[in-house]
Amino acid sequence: MARDLDEARRMRYQEVIQSFTLLDDVFMTVVFQDSLPCVDLVLQIILDQPNLRAERVITQDTVKNLRGHDVRLDVHAFADGREFNIEIQRAKSGADPRRARYHSSIMDANALPAGVDYEKLPESYVIFITETDVLGFGQPIYVIRRMIEGCSNVFDDGSHIIYVNSAMADTSTPLGRLMHDFRCAQPEKMYYDVLAQRTRAFKQNEEGVSHVSALWEQLLKEEYEQGREAGIEKGIEKGIEKGVEQERLSSIRRMMSELQLSMEKAMDVLAIPRSEWGRYKAML
Repeated sequence: MARDLDEARRMRYQEVIQSFTLLDDVFMTVVFQDSLPCVDLVLQIILDQPNLRAERVITQDTVKNLRGHDVRLDVHAFADGREFNIEIQRAKSGADPRRARYHSSIMDANALPAGVDYEKLPESYVIFITETDVLGFGQPIYVIRRMIEGCSNVFDDGSHIIYVNSAMADTSTPLGRLMHDFRCAQPEKMYYDVLAQRTRAFKQNEEGVSHVSALWEQLLKEEYEQGREAGIEKGIEKGIEKGVEQERLSSIRRMMSELQLSMEKAMDVLAIPRSEWGRYKAML
């Protein structure tokens, strides 16, 4: 029975992996992990700097704040003395302007060693790639910098915040083609070979699929344990059935928030029967 359950889980993971795009946090992580060419492509197109070359990249990098909230950066890269954070955000709440400000501040706080002059603080870029137009002005890309009121001059403190609206995938432009590839689940339909090759490796190569599945299993275990604790508490109050329901709701919410999954994908991975999806959508 255990073997049958494991096989069923493995098959479900394979199906879900085939539907993944680069807007799915867990899949983007494995595609960009240790892949400087993928990072180069994204930064070159978004910043319009074709000669930019990353020297180092860390995915899911937790940056500590000893006196406050830690930050986990989806992609943390370094190039030409500059520092970059690329974030994938499906939910509008995850791309709040104050979150961008906080990411920028945490990067700065960890970039300057004690006793080093402020002029040595590197230029920093926080880039949010969003599923929808979260800023709402109908632009494919938003470049935010501080300005001096009363004139049009930039207050050049070296910090940059950029929002890329993947919903505007105009394939006549390099940025539009890049956003098409971020939303595309089929590598053969991608425009950029470097992304297509990496995507294909993790979807069609058995070792690659196993790698994604292993990471997925680890994340699911973490989500399950957190959800199980919440479910048990609710179960004591309202009965076992209600506890299971609350456990599922908690897991769905965390997977949407922390793993950047859509509601449907979260319920699919949790093996919630499709006949119950409508009820959970209403409760969420």
